[in-house]
Amino acid sequence: MSPETLITCWTLGLLSAVAAIAFRSELRRRRVDREVSEDRIFRCVNCNLVYTDDAGVDRSRCPACGRTNVPFEF
Repeated sequence: MSPETLITCWTLGLLSAVAAIAFRSELRRRRVDREVSEDRIFRCVNCNLVYTDDAGVDRSRCPACGRTNVPFEF
């Protein structure tokens, strides 16, 4: 086997491995991004606890002190 062929095969193998790793990483990233929840964020005005609740809830009771709070707006 000539040195040029050996270098070409080694380079193609290395590039194939890098492409496979990049492809797998992209598939994993898409799977994680798809699982983002639609929960609402609440901040208690009494004890300042930040917590989440279901998306359909307009008011939520604080798990720490029991006070009812409205969703936190960014």
